[in-house]
Amino acid sequence: MKTRIGAALAAALVIGPALALERPAPPQVLFGDLYAAVELERIFPDSKQFADATPKSPPPDILALYHAEKPQTADALRRFVLAHFDMPAEIAAASVASEPEPIRAHIDALWPVLTRNTPTAPPYSSLLPLPKPYVVPGGRFRELYYWDSYFTMLGLAESGRLELLGDMAQDFAYLIDAYGHIPNGTRTYYLSRSQPPFFFAMVGLLNPSDPVAAYASFLPQLKKEYAFWMDGADGLKAGSAFRRVVRLDDGSILNRYFDDSDAPRDESYAEDVALARASPRPPQIVWRDIRAAAESGWDFSSRWFADGRSLQSIDTTEIIPADLNALLFGLENAISAGCERSGDRDCAADFGRRAEARRAAIDRTLWDTSRGVYLDYRWTRKERIGRISAATLYPLFAKVASPSQAAAVDAAVERELLEPGGIVATPIDTGQQWDAPNGWAPLQWIAVSGLRSYGRSRLAEAIACRFMLNVERVYRETGKLVEKYDVVDAARPGGGGEYPTQDGFGWTNGVMLKLMALYPADADLPSLDRCPAPSG
Repeated sequence: MKTRIGAALAAALVIGPALALERPAPPQVLFGDLYAAVELERIFPDSKQFADATPKSPPPDILALYHAEKPQTADALRRFVLAHFDMPAEIAAASVASEPEPIRAHIDALWPVLTRNTPTAPPYSSLLPLPKPYVVPGGRFRELYYWDSYFTMLGLAESGRLELLGDMAQDFAYLIDAYGHIPNGTRTYYLSRSQPPFFFAMVGLLNPSDPVAAYASFLPQLKKEYAFWMDGADGLKAGSAFRRVVRLDDGSILNRYFDDSDAPRDESYAEDVALARASPRPPQIVWRDIRAAAESGWDFSSRWFADGRSLQSIDTTEIIPADLNALLFGLENAISAGCERSGDRDCAADFGRRAEARRAAIDRTLWDTSRGVYLDYRWTRKERIGRISAATLYPLFAKVASPSQAAAVDAAVERELLEPGGIVATPIDTGQQWDAPNGWAPLQWIAVSGLRSYGRSRLAEAIACRFMLNVERVYRETGKLVEKYDVVDAARPGGGGEYPTQDGFGWTNGVMLKLMALYPADADLPSLDRCPAPSG
């Protein structure tokens, strides 16, 4: 009889032979001036709507008709699009019951609603097919997303949905084999970038009592993902960068977020064109930095702004982020452990050395002793960026930090990031969604998991309790679990950014179930002021 752990790992190990697919072109390439016209005329209120449309005939045929008909008005252009494309289904509004069911039952009932199965995709669609079922975030996010899915999978494990957990791990392994990396999401327009590399952590969920066994089983994919992030490291000169790799003046290697394209994003085409027009810098540089921020998952945040305030100053590719490098440390250790379990001692030693070299570089470059926090680093200016963010907790999550560093981060987070409803992404309010007053489920989990791993249990529980009760309050009032929450003023909804707050919502569902399992008594408290104190 299979254990819970064995079932998940067995389901995930049905991985087919290695394959490599040609990277399909995104919609803006397939449809050229038609795509630009539709997006810049704002035919649809959400740029992503046309990016997700399915053409009814081959793109060259549609383009020829467009050039022949030359629709001159927005209404004529809209009629042309509706005649030649199937638009994605409208997002259904969530029903709100007068007495919502218990949140655990609601989340369990949402998994089938959010599950998709797309072994094939329509011809010329931007959707990338996947071999197994998967869970989407919800709302406008109709496809599989990379880093979202780790937090969703936490909840699948708590719900006992182990087959689906294994299916999703298999889907991600397939993407690595097919495209050489895991894209931001399963659309052609996401293939030029990835997202924070949580695949090793997903694999660890398949066998939580012995994650090394799972690492050993997925070694080919773990190594391929690592190769993607480290492409160009060999031979790179000190003080220079290539793709996602930066070699510092002392010869050490750290990583940055990047995107292989410098065009406007298909899913935010009009927004990116408008931003470039408002910036004094060349459009291609602005678009690359915008895309790199999208790879970070923090799109957008003061973390990536040269002036700390405005999107026009975005310079993501000039920044070495604390979170990315902590996760790559985790990946290096996972590969080392998997190689050791597989009997490849040379590989184990190699990746162990890589991890220790990264830890040393993180300590030299990102650790600020005077403040007791990990900070991002602007490598082009050879200086740390003095603004704290919740990314300071990632080195605890990935076990980069020493016990004394973890204690210092604990104190700094309580002092600068902890709010009545959880921790803020940053303490700066810019109107962007990854800044104050917003708190996000993944950041709460990174904090709770990282602090617990260093025995910093009081702050971990305080964060968990405050966020759970915040989520519960919104659910009782609206019947929804949403993608982000206002943690400064619990009476307000989360907001900001390029699009309205979405509900569904995969990673909130997953983190909520995990926190409820860890702190069941706190989940039942009547109000936020009853949560435990963060320190003695």
